[in-house]
Amino acid sequence: MFFFYIYNRSRASHRLWSSAPLCATDTIFALSSGQGKCGVAVVRVSGPASALALRGLTGPDRPPAPRTAALRSIFHPQSKEILDRGLVFWFPGPHSFTGEDSAEFHVHGGPAVVSGVLDALGSLPGLRPAEAGEFTRRAFHAGKLGLTEVEGLGDLIHAETEAQRRQALRQMAGDLAQLYRDWSQRLTQCLAHVEAFIDFGEDDLIEDGVLDQVDNSVAQLQTEITCHLHDGRKGERLRSGVQVVIAGETNAGKSSLLNLLCRRPAAIVSPIAGTTRDVVETCLDIGGFPVLLSDTAGLRETADAVEQEGVRRAREKVEQADLTLVVVDATQLPTDPLQESLRHCILVLNKSDLLPVEQVEKTQTFLNKNPGLPPASLLSCHTSHGLENFMTSLQSRLSSLCGDPLAGTPSLTQARHRAHLHECFQALGQYQQYRDVDLALAAEGVRLALTGLGRITGKVGAEEILDIIFRDFCIGK
Repeated sequence: MFFFYIYNRSRASHRLWSSAPLCATDTIFALSSGQGKCGVAVVRVSGPASALALRGLTGPDRPPAPRTAALRSIFHPQSKEILDRGLVFWFPGPHSFTGEDSAEFHVHGGPAVVSGVLDALGSLPGLRPAEAGEFTRRAFHAGKLGLTEVEGLGDLIHAETEAQRRQALRQMAGDLAQLYRDWSQRLTQCLAHVEAFIDFGEDDLIEDGVLDQVDNSVAQLQTEITCHLHDGRKGERLRSGVQVVIAGETNAGKSSLLNLLCRRPAAIVSPIAGTTRDVVETCLDIGGFPVLLSDTAGLRETADAVEQEGVRRAREKVEQADLTLVVVDATQLPTDPLQESLRHCILVLNKSDLLPVEQVEKTQTFLNKNPGLPPASLLSCHTSHGLENFMTSLQSRLSSLCGDPLAGTPSLTQARHRAHLHECFQALGQYQQYRDVDLALAAEGVRLALTGLGRITGKVGAEEILDIIFRDFCIGK
């Protein structure tokens, strides 16, 4: 639910708009655990008729003690046929996930059992199936979760790696929301002080230096927001996956490296140059970091129209990549240093098993004489020799790209957050632009900045501004 605050200069009227829930008086139900066969399935009910649903499926006995499991027979209220025997829970509002009266049925996860329980709930008056995400939406409306916590919950459900889980859990716990709430509170105070100066400054009710305090706060907020925005997109990259591209000349062993990392024959390997024509992609968990790994066509000049398209796509992928694994045939090393643009890559010297011992020493000398090269690993995709060192180097780069989700200030995780923070930063620039020209327009800049943050957290209230005006300056006391 987004709140959009329309606050006119007279402050005689203010309105709080919100997107209304589907119907807060409905009692909804749905399968809350995953689809498919499983040992235990959880069916959740939320709304004013939750107690009725509990009695309708388990009998007239008193409901179990709040938040305490009770073993009950579950039957259909119409046919009285026993559907299953499982655990039931009773969560009286507001101490529930949604803030409403809620009940849960923990039954065996067979499709027939789940279908029977859902059909039984649907036969009760006042109950309807929940819309997608409606439980979480009700939790948001009840103030149980903010928008960023809701997004963190969604990320936690879809997390596939350890680092994604940590980041999502931190966001769901409210760390990111707390940062934005702190900025909102400071902006609210700035706006209140500017508004008070405009309306009451001539009456000597406002102490000297108020606007200087606002100037300092706005400048400090701009600095903090800038640092937050320039985080290298670590949080977004961790959430969506690191784009890692395997590139290099034909027959260097790119597809072999893909298969080695995937531990399966994901790509065709052939001694014929130009076998890979299109981009082959696969998702991997490498050291707890999500990776979208792409194998590409060999980079070379060719007259074949199909291979030309493959080369074009390969170059396009390299331009979009967060990290490029440049595969080079160790038996045919170039005599000139590699291009400057490869400094942000990992150099993989493949086919090291084909090198005699003295050639390995020459290769190491080549690397030592070119300190500008990216991290390099001697590797044999055929024997896996050198794989451990390569994986250590790769994990180090992934850690640098994604950062530690538990360390420091929480990172941006959504493009939506970034867009609204840009709006906030630009609006603060409007304050500075009009500060000495038109204080009303300067105040509007602060108001727009506050609205930008409100669109991230989900709330901006007019009363908060008025409360600060009267609290800080005791106007009308």
